[in-house]
Amino acid sequence: MALDALIIWGCGLAAYRWYLGTAVHADIPARYKLAVLAASLVLLVCSRSIYRSWRVNELGVMLRSVISGWLWAVGLVLGWLFVTKSSSDLSRVWFVGWVVGTLVVLCLQRLAVYGGLHWLRSRGYNFKTVVLVGVGPTSEHVQQALAQSAWSGLRVLATLPPEALAPFLAAQQGKQPVDEVWLCLPVGDKEGIFATLDALRHSTANIRLVPDMFALKLINHGVSEVLGIPMLDLSASPITGKVRLMKAVQDRLLGALILLLISPLMLAIALAIKLTSRGPVLYQQLRHGWNGEEIWVYKFRSMVVHQETDFQVTQARRNDARITPLGAFLRRTSLDELPQFINVLQGRMSIVGPRPHAVAHNEHYKELVPGYMLRHKVKPGITGWAQVNGFRGETDTLDKMEKRVEYDLHYIENVSLWLDLKIIVATVFKGFVHKNAY
Repeated sequence: MALDALIIWGCGLAAYRWYLGTAVHADIPARYKLAVLAASLVLLVCSRSIYRSWRVNELGVMLRSVISGWLWAVGLVLGWLFVTKSSSDLSRVWFVGWVVGTLVVLCLQRLAVYGGLHWLRSRGYNFKTVVLVGVGPTSEHVQQALAQSAWSGLRVLATLPPEALAPFLAAQQGKQPVDEVWLCLPVGDKEGIFATLDALRHSTANIRLVPDMFALKLINHGVSEVLGIPMLDLSASPITGKVRLMKAVQDRLLGALILLLISPLMLAIALAIKLTSRGPVLYQQLRHGWNGEEIWVYKFRSMVVHQETDFQVTQARRNDARITPLGAFLRRTSLDELPQFINVLQGRMSIVGPRPHAVAHNEHYKELVPGYMLRHKVKPGITGWAQVNGFRGETDTLDKMEKRVEYDLHYIENVSLWLDLKIIVATVFKGFVHKNAY
């Protein structure tokens, strides 16, 4: 955090010297310092996802966090300058130079630290040892995750049943210390948990419980109070109360603004479709919305007009003969989705949420993917957490659909306006064009 603060201030000073010339040695005016201070405080205080252990964070995640956090900080500063009518007091050249320069240096700093840690670990330094207690699917899952994450600097020292832990710790004295002990035991295994904790009563290692997959799915939910009785929400919509109100306001205001801005582009696309192929401009498809209600979803028509047999809905495939040349471009750039902002203003969809699937696909996958229909506990969205993480396009295998649903459920369980805005920003940078968009 201290280094980030120095980078923000240093880049602000460098941008000011660069803007006015290297011969200028006057102090930076107070208004420039105030803008830099505001951005620093927002980034350091509000961006909790940025400042976490380097050991358990992937490089890509760290870079995305700092980029989105810095853009948010800059956006709030711009909003403050607009409200106070102070934007004209700052040089635009300086502001752009400072923002871009800071972002580049923040990312380079993380690349340097990550490279340094990787160099240390390749030579046997900066490792933490982990002992797994429990033999079964959970410990196997943990070992697999650690094996695929060598960058974490975590090394499994042993995998033991609870009764073998005490002899192992006794034999380990004077040798390599144990930094972490992870209990990969069922929550109901009281004897194993108590035996493990008793064996560790004199240990200074960090002790963590890795719940089994079934228990994890149960506890990863909200808690409601009904008639004074606390209840675990195994299946309940998180869009209630103030979250529902704020999300509705966000959708209406932001949706109307975006629709206004893209209306010339939509008119141009509509004209191009009409001139290049026979058929309607818009394509309507029946899909499931909030609480499973059937809704009509709009898209620009990207295929030749055709009739599906037996009410089936065939997913678009690579080099699909049904797709027109213009339609291929629209699908590749996701411009065919723009009419769905009309669905947002109608209240049928949200800007952010799980992507709606065809009714026929829902009927097919709801029996194959656990928790599939929980996607309909919120309004479907134009973009979503699964899409910005690469799970979009054709789901030609069950594994692809399972991963998409996993990310959709993660969004539902963690829904917030901040997460919505983060997804919108991520969509702008990487959500339109994708290798699976065809």
